[in-house]
Amino acid sequence: MSASPKPPPRNPNKPFYFNTSEHLLRIGRQKACTLDELVRGVETCPDDAIFQHTFRTLQEHHFIKQGFSNDFASWTLSALNEPMLAEQLASVDVREFTAIEGLRRRMVEMIGDFLHGNPKSASRSGSEPFYFSASELVVLPTNFSAGTLRGFLDGINQVSVHSIHHHFIEARLRLRRMSNDFSTWLEEEAGLKEVGEAIERIDIYTNTLEGVRLQIARIISEAIN
Repeated sequence: MSASPKPPPRNPNKPFYFNTSEHLLRIGRQKACTLDELVRGVETCPDDAIFQHTFRTLQEHHFIKQGFSNDFASWTLSALNEPMLAEQLASVDVREFTAIEGLRRRMVEMIGDFLHGNPKSASRSGSEPFYFSASELVVLPTNFSAGTLRGFLDGINQVSVHSIHHHFIEARLRLRRMSNDFSTWLEEEAGLKEVGEAIERIDIYTNTLEGVRLQIARIISEAIN
């Protein structure tokens, strides 16, 4: 007996509004010349500085495709020549965190553990200082919204990669949950839990933002067809 065909996806309850974001960079007075100073700086700097040096530089990494995807790891390697610690800091996946405080604690623990095993590295000066910067997030609307899955797919294909980053990566801090805006809308408004979960599994470290866009589009296309 053949399996009954799947019912077509239902119409979403609410439209999806595509937004994007701009970041206004501020260079602060706080700086670090040693690992000792870096760990104290990471402990005390404002949340938007942690955001700038991790979530924000991850977006820039998608365009540059060189070095590490967070500034703490990059400086630890380039200025201090501590490749082991740099690799550890670079291994932190921002998707594991729904609040900056958890990400801050992870960075502090990693540097602290390294200094416990390598105390001579604590006071050695780097070749250049690390300047703590911060960014003010400005959310901007786009011309794209979607009331259907096909309209959602059109939006995914047409918005900028900055919009993809805003909804797919930065969203977990706003939502305070292990998800993104696209998956949340698909699960809650369109009843497509498996589709939302498939999108959430996309690897942001092995894909460019264009690659993320293409994978999201493919998953949505398969759901429509």
